[in-house]
Amino acid sequence: MTSHVRPTPMTDVLYDYVLQVGLREPAACRELREETAKLPDGEWQTAPEQGPLLDLLVKITGATRVLEIGTFTGYGALWFALASPEVRVTTCDVSEPFTAIAKRHWANAGVADRIELKLAPALETLKTLPAGFDLAFIDADKENMVAYFEACLKLVRTGGLVMIDNTLWDGRPADPANMEASTVAIRTLNAKLATDERIDLCFLPFADGLTIARKRL
Repeated sequence: MTSHVRPTPMTDVLYDYVLQVGLREPAACRELREETAKLPDGEWQTAPEQGPLLDLLVKITGATRVLEIGTFTGYGALWFALASPEVRVTTCDVSEPFTAIAKRHWANAGVADRIELKLAPALETLKTLPAGFDLAFIDADKENMVAYFEACLKLVRTGGLVMIDNTLWDGRPADPANMEASTVAIRTLNAKLATDERIDLCFLPFADGLTIARKRL
């Protein structure tokens, strides 16, 4: 077994502490997150501690064109749009009810004119988009993760980032006995990325796992 320093266990008390000292959440994002938390599927929302990373990566990279796969109620897209007035977000989803919530909060935050919602299956939408995105964020159905990644890698510029959420998937990919379709898809993607020479790779084991790939060529 490889010797390594194990991460600090994330208890409920420690998680609350992290949010207390590490989350500078804009009021518009907080209001959206609190409304979404009341929904039956509220756990689908991007983790609040990921929001500052989305914001920081936009600022570090100078991103102006952002692609998102999986809008849900619009929390991630809102963080991206608020990061810089230069940002334009293209976001893909298939749910009218969930994205209606998103559009209301984007409008309240004054960024609706900078977020373009594509309400159609993402794999169809991705075929129609021009290349040149600075950053892509994948947080959608897990069975199509590999296809989403390949499409995004074509659409981002050289040096651009592709971010993939839920790559820990509650630890299930590490259990070879778990053959659920979503788990197999994430396990396949993780193994693929580990040896993909087209990218620089960073696997962050926080929230439910966030993988960041930088396009080399």
